[in-house]
Amino acid sequence: MSGEGAKTPTKRRISDLDLMKERYSKLLLGEDMSGGGKGVSSALALSNAITNLAASVFGEQRKLEPMETDRKLRWKKEADWFLSVTDYIVEFVASQQKSKDGTTMEIMITQQRRDLLMNIPALRKLDTMLTDCLDNFKGPNEFWYVSKDAEEAEKGVKREDKWWLPTIKVPSEGLSDSSRKFLQHQKDCVNQVLKASLAINAQVLSEMEIPDSYIDSLPKNGRATLGDQMYKSITVEYFDPDQFLISTDLSSEHKVLDLKNKIEASIVIWKRKMVQKDAKTPWGSAVSLEKRELFEERAETILLLLKQRFPGLPQSSLDISKIQFNKDVGHSILESYSRVIESLANTVMSRIEDVLYADSATQDPSLATSQIKPVIDSSPSSYPVGFSEDDPEKVTPVGSPNAMTLSDFMGWNLEGSDADMKKDDSTGSLDSMNKEAEPKIMTKHGNIATKKKFSYLDKLEWGGLRSPTERH
Repeated sequence: MSGEGAKTPTKRRISDLDLMKERYSKLLLGEDMSGGGKGVSSALALSNAITNLAASVFGEQRKLEPMETDRKLRWKKEADWFLSVTDYIVEFVASQQKSKDGTTMEIMITQQRRDLLMNIPALRKLDTMLTDCLDNFKGPNEFWYVSKDAEEAEKGVKREDKWWLPTIKVPSEGLSDSSRKFLQHQKDCVNQVLKASLAINAQVLSEMEIPDSYIDSLPKNGRATLGDQMYKSITVEYFDPDQFLISTDLSSEHKVLDLKNKIEASIVIWKRKMVQKDAKTPWGSAVSLEKRELFEERAETILLLLKQRFPGLPQSSLDISKIQFNKDVGHSILESYSRVIESLANTVMSRIEDVLYADSATQDPSLATSQIKPVIDSSPSSYPVGFSEDDPEKVTPVGSPNAMTLSDFMGWNLEGSDADMKKDDSTGSLDSMNKEAEPKIMTKHGNIATKKKFSYLDKLEWGGLRSPTERH
């Protein structure tokens, strides 16, 4: 027995080594196994590898239950392989060195690049929090899942808009108060993970360069991109972004995404016109700089409102283009890792909401037959509403008015100036960050009539929940 026990770890190490060789070989070949040099860049290869790994590990998470041990270990092991690349992406920083005679001199040393130093530990912690949240449902729970072959009397609440998911069964009198509080607490925690991963993903995307191929595909003016009617609505003397969205058809995900693509394209065009010095070039502008800047600010406000009300939108054409042509390996790893955490958080959130829906439908059977319709609530007091990851044509609430702040159960700061993640050094909760960011945003859009208040997270571009290749 001792001999067999001694061989097992060795076999596992050899197997892991061979698997790691295979993974890195594909990365070095740029996914071109012919070796002809026609593969993708290292940045895109790493992004695809992380996305594909997450899809294979989390793709079957259809229930609120702990992940299988094998899947959990595989995710941790292979994700660490890809993330280990960031340990060698460094920059020079100043440091003090004390010599033997007591004199102090300033020298330059290498340190992991600042954005990676701050965000990789944060994303690892968010990753752990999500798996821990699933572990909390190891049971016994007051709800359970019914198989498709169960008798009619045993079947629970079935949602027609999520027909592919297992049916949820709750007690005839509904869940107990303690169970509801537990589910709400887990939902609040996952909601904060979702917000943080969205913020990191959006920040990374905003730092990526706009590819020349995307710019070359654009018309030379904003009117051609937006269309005459939409262009006139944005360039009127008195502009109200809320009224603009009310008058625009946003009845489906496709239409909202199309508007987002047009607005982003117009912003890129107007920004290039403002920095273009030679009016004779194709990007020159006959409109004054002040008006062009005003139009660009109005378009950014519309984009901000879209991302606030529909945070679950797929990535736009600009985001996909940035990911596809990005050459920065560090940005690529941060973007893909934050995106897969965001996707898993959205999935867990949806599963929790399914249980709460089944509880509500048990107490009020009329809810089981009601249909969820995509609506846009333009009231200033409403919190963001976005499309569900399970069904893009349906909408589901993403925020929670009484949600905990991230610093309540984490000890790190997204914008901290120090590398360590100490709770005492944190600048506080996300709410305090919102208050600091609001005056800056509102002063920029002072000429625009709107009652909306924009938070720090809303200011950032919201990333999508699916991989770029899935959104074409």
